[in-house]
Amino acid sequence: MEAMGWHWESFVFAIVAFVALFLLLRKFAFGPLFGIMEERKRLITEQIQTTEQNRLQSEQLLAEQKQAMQDVRKEAHEIIEQARSISSKQGDEIIGQAKTEAHRLKNEAVKDIENEKNKAISALRSQVSAMSVMIASKIIEKQIDEKSQEQLVEHYLKEVGGKQ
Repeated sequence: MEAMGWHWESFVFAIVAFVALFLLLRKFAFGPLFGIMEERKRLITEQIQTTEQNRLQSEQLLAEQKQAMQDVRKEAHEIIEQARSISSKQGDEIIGQAKTEAHRLKNEAVKDIENEKNKAISALRSQVSAMSVMIASKIIEKQIDEKSQEQLVEHYLKEVGGKQ
């Protein structure tokens, strides 16, 4: 049985060779290989975390931009409404001022016309009274008859009519 048998020396030698090979592989191959795999795992985990953080930041920035756009639109709408309100008020004020000014100018024109009319009437009265005095003095001076008086009155009335 020895030829086919089991040799404990070969078995021990195989186990010692296997353990030595395992230790060598562990020290020179498995250690660096597992280290590379761990490093790769760590890098992939970091990239996933960084990507997730970037995605969250992008979503937050997008939400902020949407809010900012809504705020800008709201502010623009308020500015437009305020401008409409102000322009409407200014238009009403301008129309009111124009009406007030037109009414004032009309009243001044009416007063000026009335003053000029009163001046004309006053001037006409003074001319008529001056003419009456002149006619009376001429009549007294000349002591003329009725026909001459009529001619004299007509003459002065023509003069008054010519002066107007």
